[in-house]
Amino acid sequence: MDNHRFSEFTPEIGNTFLEEMVGTHLHSKALVKSHRVTVRGVRMLISLNTKGYIEEHSPSTDHIFTGEFGKLILLYLDHMANVLKRKTSTVRNAELYLFRFYCFLSAHRYDISNLSFDVIENFHREQDYTMYIVSDNYHFREGKLPSTYSEEEIRTVLYCVDRSSAIGKRDYLFLILTAEYGLRNGDIRQFRLDHIDWDRNEIRFYQDKTSNSVTFPLLSSVGNAIIDYLKNGRPITDTIEIILSVKPSRKSKTLSASAVSSIAAKYFGKSGLSALNARHKGTHVFRHSLASNMLAKEVPLLVISDVLGHSSTESTKTYLKVDFKQLKRCALPMPANHSPFYQRGGIWL
Repeated sequence: MDNHRFSEFTPEIGNTFLEEMVGTHLHSKALVKSHRVTVRGVRMLISLNTKGYIEEHSPSTDHIFTGEFGKLILLYLDHMANVLKRKTSTVRNAELYLFRFYCFLSAHRYDISNLSFDVIENFHREQDYTMYIVSDNYHFREGKLPSTYSEEEIRTVLYCVDRSSAIGKRDYLFLILTAEYGLRNGDIRQFRLDHIDWDRNEIRFYQDKTSNSVTFPLLSSVGNAIIDYLKNGRPITDTIEIILSVKPSRKSKTLSASAVSSIAAKYFGKSGLSALNARHKGTHVFRHSLASNMLAKEVPLLVISDVLGHSSTESTKTYLKVDFKQLKRCALPMPANHSPFYQRGGIWL
């Protein structure tokens, strides 16, 4: 700014600076890390200058495809979305990778007539794949046991929520949904008004992760929490999602992923359970705990799989590792001691 004798910062100045220094004012994963940091910093200044607060995330980049290659890519993306019925996130990821390939082709002035496997190999040679290299002596960790809590401990966490405030009503609804139904974070963030059938007392929706359809009875504890939040805590808005943020930067929008993660940890801290042991304190432990407590009551694995919305009971079998009551039945009795190399009462036999 000093070099151009600018005395005040404006969005136009910020974008001009980025165009000169980086070559674009758009945030893109295709940029090297140092350039992404520069773009992010200037965009934060622009957000503060125009909105009065720092935007939580840089807006996603619009990928513009032109020419013959561009038309083919757009046709393929349309095929993924409308014929193969791939999820929006899957199509978006394909678009991101194809845009990198498209930029490579454009930069080297390739056209359809000279596209070959050699060109594709050259593209991959220019990519930085060092982050995926595994050292020779790398050892994969065994899967850890799921962290679980008893029904009494879960109730203790729920009792810590101050339901007299708007935020408390929202947080309680969030926690009761995952405690009673084992819903994943993404499904609670996208929990909508049209997912509730008040006439049939049911909740029905398609899971975000698996696209499986699930149906739950509308429990009175959940229904009352929904009504209390809608009437006395939720901002007045046309947004169809139920659970909303109160942050100025996300007012009347769905909760961010970071906000979701902090809700459970907040109330685990208030309950005092977080100081007792090394169990996890995130939202997912409610899901683990529901499955574990159902197993303890000898609920069939297939039923638990249906409740959790698993595509296969193989995913549910991980909870068998913490079903200690049933695991004890598998333990063999200690064989009689016939060896002189063991002690009894501290004395060698």
